[in-house]
Amino acid sequence: MQDLYSDRLLHLAAHLYYINGMKQAQLGKYLKISQAKVSRLLSMAQERGIVRIIVADFDPRDRELEARLRTQLGLATVVVIKAPQELSPEELRKILGRFAAEEIQTMIKSKDIIAIGSGRNVRELVRNFSISTNKRITIVQSVGNVDASVHDFDAQEIGRVFSQRLGGDFLTLNMPAFVPTKRIRDALLAIDQSRVVNTYLSQARMAIVGVGTLDNSVFIERSMLREKDIAELKSAGAVGEIGGRFYDAAGRECDTRWRNQVLSIELDQLAAIPQVIGVVSGTDRSASIQAAVAGGFLKGLVIDEIGARALLETATQSAAAKTKGKK
Repeated sequence: MQDLYSDRLLHLAAHLYYINGMKQAQLGKYLKISQAKVSRLLSMAQERGIVRIIVADFDPRDRELEARLRTQLGLATVVVIKAPQELSPEELRKILGRFAAEEIQTMIKSKDIIAIGSGRNVRELVRNFSISTNKRITIVQSVGNVDASVHDFDAQEIGRVFSQRLGGDFLTLNMPAFVPTKRIRDALLAIDQSRVVNTYLSQARMAIVGVGTLDNSVFIERSMLREKDIAELKSAGAVGEIGGRFYDAAGRECDTRWRNQVLSIELDQLAAIPQVIGVVSGTDRSASIQAAVAGGFLKGLVIDEIGARALLETATQSAAAKTKGKK
């Protein structure tokens, strides 16, 4: 079949299509062949080297914005991913995960203990890790299960995928994220599974977590928290949430009843982990990110470009207000 197509014919078809902009249907009529054969001609032109497609180098990261955020917020690691404004939230998360995964994966060392949180952004990051089963890492679920159904953005499922892609053990916290009373919480924390998980969490070198808000959190979405609960948390000063732990603008955990009913890594434990990477997208997380940084339990950030610019503007305004207040 290939001998029926001469280089001269391939050159002609390629020139008319790529240079002159002729549609495949028009090209078929011009050459008196079917559109399917036109498609085959163009494919063969690439195979023979007549057509060479060159994609200009593209850096998916905004390095300048990364440097500005590192300086402004005092973060050790910042990865800012460029993305078109017209993307849907789900499309934005996919772009974020695809282009940030390589950088975060290079930070993971052999035999690392890594605490893993929940969230759609964390899911997309982990999904895009390259398969490398020789790391012998230990992944530790850092927050209990939201409800009886397991979603692909729950910490339990993300941890399973994580351990499969990079190789190693996965320790699950196979119990609810929230329980009705402190007494039940304390009883669950006393069992061997909880104690083992907690020991590993205290030894973690890295944590990868989602950062929620009072209006955008998996616990709200899955009806774990009602409108009256949110109102109560806001009145207590809550501006953000990580792993079901709600904190105020200064990064202090809010003294509410949920504090004694949640089964997850404590904010003090997070603060003791050398690398804590928050993975976020969108423009609604600025206050919760700043508060987590202020609390010392967020040390790195993966974020999209538009969200990063909103965060930088908010952080710059906050710094200016503090400076003005001291005068």
